Amino acid sequence: MKLHELKSAEGSRKRRNRVGRGPSSGNGKTAGRGQKGQKARNTPGPYPWFEGGQTPLFQTLPKRGFTNINRKEYTIINLDILNQFDEDTEITPELLVESGAVKKIKSGIKVLAKGTVDRKLTVKAHKFSRAAQEAIEAAGGTVEVI
Repeated sequence: MKLHELKSAEGSRKRRNRVGRGPSSGNGKTAGRGQKGQKARNTPGPYPWFEGGQTPLFQTLPKRGFTNINRKEYTIINLDILNQFDEDTEITPELLVESGAVKKIKSGIKVLAKGTVDRKLTVKAHKFSRAAQEAIEAAGGTVEVI
């Protein structure tokens, strides 16, 4: 067999059905959609969660609580992470992002008291837990709320 003798198999290449092209095409006038009704119209039909007139699921389920649009979500950092910095370092949110200790600052930084700090550090953050503040000051450091 040579390249110019190749032929596609019988029935492997079907022509596209062009609807609405006259009565002789077999799909003229109503274009295979039948007479009238929702599916015969030009628009695609109801929204995906439409349940045929039945009360939709999201309306039947009870509603609970609310979402506070003013909520602040703090990026949490623990005391043991502060130990990676040298003595007498001023730790700011920018330094934490730069060093890779924090990936992204949300509404601010909050320091929590998990672990221990054994260096004298100046920590600047948006919030501190009482235990974290006491631990930093006990190690000889200072705490500054931004």
